[in-house]
Amino acid sequence: MRTFLSLLLAIPLLADTKCACDPSQPETMKDRQCSLCAEAEKQTQAVFFLKDVNPRKANRTLALPRIHAPGLHRMADLPKQTQIDLWTAAVTKAHELFPQDDWGLAFNGDHVRTQCHTHIHIGRLLPGIETENFIVVDNPAAIPPPDDNGYWIHPIANGKLHVHRGEQITETVLLR
Repeated sequence: MRTFLSLLLAIPLLADTKCACDPSQPETMKDRQCSLCAEAEKQTQAVFFLKDVNPRKANRTLALPRIHAPGLHRMADLPKQTQIDLWTAAVTKAHELFPQDDWGLAFNGDHVRTQCHTHIHIGRLLPGIETENFIVVDNPAAIPPPDDNGYWIHPIANGKLHVHRGEQITETVLLR
């Protein structure tokens, strides 16, 4: 059912975001899809956090890497250590924001993202959303490198994580 719902919600977004963001050309950073790239240019930390400015996502925080990946800024195109640092920082921030461990992380697939710059949504996981399509990992460093699909991740017992893969729209598992 979740896969069908994700597909249904993805229909208006199926065209890939076109990314012409180029920090050396400031005029390219003014496009809406480049706004997170513009924010990354202002940062000094390797991973930083922003409150989601979308009023429909008022309860969300974004985790972003400072560096840009080439082209569409795919997570898979970031260096492996940057991916590990990003996932680790996002999990740490989620624990801070939601100490009852009812948090989730969502990373939308490449075909439905509306922002160029790689980012992870941090929010409260909707109750009862669990599916059987997951792998268990011991820590953020064990999260496998993504393909063009999204991930949604949440904590389970003993500090382990469920990593749900194979979907494009994943942020729908988080409270708006």
